[in-house]
Amino acid sequence: MTTLLDDARALAGDLTELRHRLHRYPELGLHLPRTQDAVLGALDGLGLEITTGRSSTSVTAVLRGGAASAGAGAPPVVLLRGDMDALPVQEAVDVPYRSAVDGVMHACGHDLHTTMLVGAARLLADRRDRLAGDVVLMFQPGEEGYDGAGHMIAEGVLDAAGRRADAAFAVHVLSNLTTRGTVATRPGPIMAASDGLFVTVHGRGGHGSAPHGALDPVPAACEMVLALQTAMTRRLDPFAPAVLTVGTFHAGTQRNIIPETVTFEATVRTFDPAVRAVIARAATQVCEGVAAAHGLRVDVRYAEEYPVTVNDVAQTRFALDVAVDLFGSDGTLPMPNPLTGSEDFSRVIAQVPGAMLFLGALVEGYEAAVAPSNHAPQAAFDDGVLPLGAALYAQLAVSRLA
Repeated sequence: MTTLLDDARALAGDLTELRHRLHRYPELGLHLPRTQDAVLGALDGLGLEITTGRSSTSVTAVLRGGAASAGAGAPPVVLLRGDMDALPVQEAVDVPYRSAVDGVMHACGHDLHTTMLVGAARLLADRRDRLAGDVVLMFQPGEEGYDGAGHMIAEGVLDAAGRRADAAFAVHVLSNLTTRGTVATRPGPIMAASDGLFVTVHGRGGHGSAPHGALDPVPAACEMVLALQTAMTRRLDPFAPAVLTVGTFHAGTQRNIIPETVTFEATVRTFDPAVRAVIARAATQVCEGVAAAHGLRVDVRYAEEYPVTVNDVAQTRFALDVAVDLFGSDGTLPMPNPLTGSEDFSRVIAQVPGAMLFLGALVEGYEAAVAPSNHAPQAAFDDGVLPLGAALYAQLAVSRLA
């Protein structure tokens, strides 16, 4: 008798073909019509109850188990999430299926997540009669900064089976950090909260040859960027992890023109609400103080975006046990520390006990410590993990419903 992992490996060819098709035609944001069509086509014939999103091109598929005990009350529900969107990155990986869309790339591995969840749907459909509950398959757009999870929650994905899910799991591939096929996770905080800092410095334009006749916002904005980094080291407990990175800075149109305004934006990552509040206050104070010293005006907006992703202790232990049963103890890695990336899956497991798991997808010949990371133009992921991820998703559902 074949095992679930054997059956997943038998799907490897189909899964690789689907992943390559998704990778070649990546889409951004909440509206992914081509990706949605590919998912719907791949799920066709599996006997699922499928609904699509109203505010996005999400796909929610409910698989009804056939082994629920009569008279035992409502059968349990497990939710499995796979995100589908790409990034505005120009691909620098030379593969036959490289992105055909200029400036857009699956640099975070969401094409693998979507494919693995499709694979799990096939595996679970074959075992429908043995499932003691229902499975919600959450194909989510807009993870990369568009709060796709929030949109799907608002449209009822957590109750798609007719009752609230009892547990939720997501698998996310890594292009570096760990070896291929290794499942890594930890109880408690596993990914950071994400906030945005948006600053506009207002000056008075003029000729670059006569700065005394203008109010130059450029030096002040540069000083703000540096002062924010200093404030991070002086306002926060050194044992409280936090990151502030300025990612955009825009000023001027020509080298001899002093601009009217400068804008810059930063991302802030924290794990503690108190630290989050300190940074919000400090960022505003620093920018306003520097502006005042230069005789300028500044607008500062601090926007809370995603909460901390917090894995449920019991569900994390359960998921690691499942991974050990599938792949052996050498195939799992309890993480000592969380990652400072963020996830809107945090919204799901804030309402449903669950866990996010990482799956190493390191390409053959790469070293985990120095391989390009997720979001890099050079980020690459090994197709060989597709059956592993499909089996992991499916086994999490089978075991949690048992």
